[in-house]
Amino acid sequence: MGRMMDVEIWSDVVCPWCAIGKVRFERALAAFGHADEVTVRWRSFELDRHAPASRDGDYAAMLATKYRTTTDRAQAMIDRMVDQGAAEGLDFRFDIVKPGNTFDAHRVLHLAAERGLQHEVKDRFLDAYHSEGEEVGDHDVLVRLAADAGMDAEEVRTMLATDDFADAVRADEDQAVEYGISGVPFFVLDRRMGVSGAQPTEVLLQALEQAWAARTEDTASAASHADHEHAGDTCGVDGCAVAS
Repeated sequence: MGRMMDVEIWSDVVCPWCAIGKVRFERALAAFGHADEVTVRWRSFELDRHAPASRDGDYAAMLATKYRTTTDRAQAMIDRMVDQGAAEGLDFRFDIVKPGNTFDAHRVLHLAAERGLQHEVKDRFLDAYHSEGEEVGDHDVLVRLAADAGMDAEEVRTMLATDDFADAVRADEDQAVEYGISGVPFFVLDRRMGVSGAQPTEVLLQALEQAWAARTEDTASAASHADHEHAGDTCGVDGCAVAS
């Protein structure tokens, strides 16, 4: 076996399109002929760096404010996200979601990566936020959810009481700026190809195949210069957009 192909995915745990994109990517990876030669790493991206630990209020109203649109239009966006999620087997419950700051959740995900449990913890955080109304900005909640995914609860609690992995989160976000990433999910394949948004499974599979084929080329384009032929659904700092 030669060099592994690295896939890095920038996302946030309060991003519905990231949850959808994760399911679609995993389906694409399962169909990829070289899946056993691919490593996947989740990178940090905060949709709102300045969010409080928790935030009360109606989700549709909050989205309308962010998007500078009407509550009805915001609800229509939510309905589409719910429908898209349901098509992928996800039960989005925006009537009970509790938005909040995700910086510490990303720190836990970096620790989880060191323990070989990043995928499990990422899944748990996404499900807990989108379907169970959990506050992912609360330390006690993060400890409990990480333990659900197989991590040592006391290790997570101890880490959260420090600044550990803060620099790692910021490094991911700085890299996102360098790549020109303004919305997530954003997939970077082998540091040579970028794919924006919760693309259909077949598009993600094609990207995997293209990135694999490009490994044999003498030169590789930087991810920041990738051809984004398809504009996928993303969440950004101004809200969750829906591609037309």
